[in-house]
Amino acid sequence: MKTLGLIGGMSPESTVSYYQIINRAVNQRLGGNHSADMLMHSVNFETIAALQRAGDWQQAGAVLAASAKQLESMGAQAIVLATNTMHKVAPAIEQAIRVPLIHVVDAVGHAIQAQGLHQVALLGTRFTMSDGFYTERLQELGISAMVPPAAQQDEIHRVIFEELCRNRLTDAARRYYLDAIAEQQARGAQGVIFGCTEIGLLLKPEECPLPVFDSAEIHALAAAAFALS
Repeated sequence: MKTLGLIGGMSPESTVSYYQIINRAVNQRLGGNHSADMLMHSVNFETIAALQRAGDWQQAGAVLAASAKQLESMGAQAIVLATNTMHKVAPAIEQAIRVPLIHVVDAVGHAIQAQGLHQVALLGTRFTMSDGFYTERLQELGISAMVPPAAQQDEIHRVIFEELCRNRLTDAARRYYLDAIAEQQARGAQGVIFGCTEIGLLLKPEECPLPVFDSAEIHALAAAAFALS
């Protein structure tokens, strides 16, 4: 089994999901008391969130690159960045290490391709929806990502940081997100990406009017598959 290096803490709530999904997938494959061979560095989320707010992506990339490098030095054979938004700085991480970074957009894109879809809604932080690093990489895979209008993006972003990252799950937020998904369905979306690792804590796939691509689950399963390869 290969050793994974997990960079977590962004937020701690979703990092728990990654840890559980990876270990359960390994155990399901190998049985007994098997679990993943995994190293983890959980960063202080406020440090990263402050850099996001300041627009200092270069420093944010340096922080996460240092984390990845440390995990590599400890024996990690691949790095898993347990967040969607911070894949904006994936190039800085990849430049700092020799082992592969298991990229969340590639994992999600391949899952969408496997379903034969080509136009999906994307919900996530404002950075994920608007900054291009996510949508452009999906486009390279032949997938068009549809995002909500700016005002809706602002509220989706607010809920993520002020509620979901703090483990506050409300019916009002759930209704707002479901309405946003329904609007994208009306515009022609064939599925919806939960493009923030916290959204899956709020919504269940069976609640949604479209096929769901939960980035946290898909990414974690891709990491488990690498570990078992």
